[in-house]
Amino acid sequence: MSLTGAAFLLTGVAGALPGPAAAALAVAGGFALACVRLAWLAGAAPTDRPAANGRPAPTDPVASAGRPASAGRTAPAGDPVPDGVTAESGRPASERGRHAEPGRRAAEPGPQPAVTFRWHVGEAVDNALAHGTSATGRRARRAALSRRVAAILDSAVLVAGLTVAVLPLSDAAHRLPIALAGLCLTGALHVTALLRLPGRSRLSGPELVRRTVDVLALGVSLVFAGWMLLPGGPVPAVAGIAAAGGAVVLAVLAVAAVAERRRRPGAARCHAGAALTLGGLTLLVVLLACDAADRALPLVAAPLVAGALLTAAGARRTSGGERPGRDVAPAAWPRLTAPAGIAALAAGIHLGTAGEFSTAAMALGLAVIPPIMVGELLAAADQRRRVQRLAAREAWLRRRLGPDVRAAGPVPLTRADLVRAMAERSGGALLVVDLHGVGGAVPEGPVLTEAGRRLRAGSETHDLVARLGDTGYAVLTDAGPVLAYALGLRLLAALAEPYPRPGGVARLGVSVGLAETSGGDPEDVLRQADLARRRAVQLGRDRVEWYDAYLEEQLVRRLDLERELPGAVARGELDLVYQPVVALADRTPVGTEALLRWRSPALGTVLPAELLPVAADLDLTGEIGRWVLDRACRQLAAWSEGGRELWMAVNVTPRELAAPDFVARTATALAAYDVAPERLVVEVAEPVVGAEPATVVARLAGLRSIGVRIALDDFRAEHASLAQLRRLPIDLLKVGPHLVGPGGDGQRPLIDVVANLADRLGVELVVEELESEVQVAGARRAGCRYGQGFALARPATAERVEAWFEEYPSTAR
Repeated sequence: MSLTGAAFLLTGVAGALPGPAAAALAVAGGFALACVRLAWLAGAAPTDRPAANGRPAPTDPVASAGRPASAGRTAPAGDPVPDGVTAESGRPASERGRHAEPGRRAAEPGPQPAVTFRWHVGEAVDNALAHGTSATGRRARRAALSRRVAAILDSAVLVAGLTVAVLPLSDAAHRLPIALAGLCLTGALHVTALLRLPGRSRLSGPELVRRTVDVLALGVSLVFAGWMLLPGGPVPAVAGIAAAGGAVVLAVLAVAAVAERRRRPGAARCHAGAALTLGGLTLLVVLLACDAADRALPLVAAPLVAGALLTAAGARRTSGGERPGRDVAPAAWPRLTAPAGIAALAAGIHLGTAGEFSTAAMALGLAVIPPIMVGELLAAADQRRRVQRLAAREAWLRRRLGPDVRAAGPVPLTRADLVRAMAERSGGALLVVDLHGVGGAVPEGPVLTEAGRRLRAGSETHDLVARLGDTGYAVLTDAGPVLAYALGLRLLAALAEPYPRPGGVARLGVSVGLAETSGGDPEDVLRQADLARRRAVQLGRDRVEWYDAYLEEQLVRRLDLERELPGAVARGELDLVYQPVVALADRTPVGTEALLRWRSPALGTVLPAELLPVAADLDLTGEIGRWVLDRACRQLAAWSEGGRELWMAVNVTPRELAAPDFVARTATALAAYDVAPERLVVEVAEPVVGAEPATVVARLAGLRSIGVRIALDDFRAEHASLAQLRRLPIDLLKVGPHLVGPGGDGQRPLIDVVANLADRLGVELVVEELESEVQVAGARRAGCRYGQGFALARPATAERVEAWFEEYPSTAR
């Protein structure tokens, strides 16, 4: 409850404000907030809904006000966001939208090879792919169901709020009927919504018995508490019925909330919210039926507001796609101690105020004991059966291993065996381990045998180790997150040690994925651990990675890209946009840079930072590079017909540059469109040059021999870079705006040093990523001839660039 609501509540209790008005004002803010959240959930599109990990959606009017959109999303086709600008901040993307691989930036990882799954756990990838395609319908249906549930819950919260809001507007004779009608309608709406929540599963016989006993124990204790706390003397029938019925409903909802708190946290919050809301309305009915003083009415505000906000929070959690998992046996202490504690507290209050118990009260108090005892016996029986199943299962596993478990190596267990073993444990973690030979080759048999021995030796006594396929393993441990991660690091270190073999040693790459098993379906946990292992492979191997929901989003996105990219060239989905390069002296255009875009009908506009690593893994870099070069030359020829003396820069990836026929293909493209070779500029990133200097220098020299000019991009102005600059056959040097700023300790700006060296070498400077007039002025003062960036011209389609050219009739090289 907000401070304002609390102030209204205290004012009403103190009698400074009429009770009904104080109650209405105290709940107004909280109920308005809850109704707005629920209304948004009821009307939000599936793509606007919060993720399963609980992150607020970008369009949430309350939780995300002013928050930037996720940088990981791409704009749909036709999105008004300018090319080269991320939705996050309006600044150029880190790769500036170029036709270049992420490896061109020092802070970005290089392209990773495609991962082939060689063992049964790898079925998780197929499942994830199916999830990304065939599951679309299921997600849509679940989203529609979530919207309907949110609409019903919104109606329930609205009715409850209006019930309290109309009290000050009605006379005393009509307040009780209004409260009763509000209670009944709110209860009906809550029950309807709770029965429709996604993920609800049918209870088994033993679970139903245990749930019934828990409800009976809590219900009787609440009825007894209500009896003890009601005022002395005759109790109106309406108050007695409302109190007894409310106690039973509250017991049902509270037990359901406790039972679902791990398996379906969102549903648990909805149940708890409904319990508080209906409890507050029940208290309102009892107070009105007993003709309580008006100053007592504001007391209903606290449970009502808490219930409304908790209901909205639960609905928001379930709308994110809460996946049903296996039931985890609820802890015994709340089920046993809560009824006893409630009854004892109510009895103590009654004893202190009334001084004695009636016969009926004593009988009702004693009635609390039998269901508590039965519940304790059921909890003990559940625990005993659980221990017996676990012991029998582990004994069966160890018989399969033989007498010496620790020396036997990894367990001949099947996937089904591992899943059953996970179902018997209520906590811990699953580690999925994959071994890679040099160059991705499958390790030799003796090496794998030794790896299995090390895996078993590094595991704890009660851990279960399963071998899954040729090079895959799974370790099931009871350890918590910290110890499980430590176990993963220990196994990683042991498995990465050299393996002796005839004629030398062998080394293995190791990737470990971790996922918690608490409250999760075994198949889901296995899939999650494998997704984390795949992430470890993508990040460079020899590492341990935890699963989180964002990993799954990334994998589904990656699989979508891998599915849609093949054939994109043939389908005409690739596109080029062009960013002008201008002369800083008079801002006339002198050239353009071609920037690649993939206009996918299914995925929207995809930038090179996301596109090119996938293309490299699918061996599509050459096909895409040939299309870019051909389209750039064709566009350059079209502009030349209009008498414009422009050059065009095309970015080249390391794989393209390494191709033996790259120089010949470039010459063929120029000849096909009758473009003068010096009008084409091939851009290569400096980090790429440093990786393979001999090959790169040879290719660049070949390009210059046919007249093509060379630009060195992403120049860092470090000592090694300056020394390398003298050896490279380049014509243009592209530097970032960070060199334009003042140097440290009062020294002159780095751009002055680079400009002086470029002048001596006969190389022209292009300052890129200029985004302010201050940066443009600094580059011009340093003597830089050319500039490129948003402060000068934004990337645009060929048609828009042509229209921009019309403002500058004289366009020289």
